[in-house]
Amino acid sequence: MADQKRRLAAILSADVVGYSRLMGDDEEATIEVLVNFRDVFSKRIENFDGRVVDTAGDSVLSVFDSVVEAVRCAMEIQLALSEWNEALSDDRKMRFRIGINLGDIIEKEDGPVLLPRRSLRRRERSRRGRRRPGV
Repeated sequence: MADQKRRLAAILSADVVGYSRLMGDDEEATIEVLVNFRDVFSKRIENFDGRVVDTAGDSVLSVFDSVVEAVRCAMEIQLALSEWNEALSDDRKMRFRIGINLGDIIEKEDGPVLLPRRSLRRRERSRRGRRRPGV
């Protein structure tokens, strides 16, 4: 346990609205768009001094030292993705829900960021929320 450090961080989590439908309609095209959008996420997160700590399926999880930077990053991501979506047909547009949580994280020197259970439960509840994606 000596190699673990607990600290306060802004946690940004994102996932695609209707991902299963998009995959069912056209898996190859969905993956192609998702790869491009993940690049948008990675660049913006890095620009705002954040760090991607996990990606699985359609989700992205990242941490920031500053809540302000996490919010600015989320806004920039939504604006950039909106521009990308303009070139796509309505049935291929990919919209992301983005949530930000401020809480303790546990960071191991030799490994990934681990979130306490409480933070994970909050993240899952926010994903199930009925909020519309956007800025």
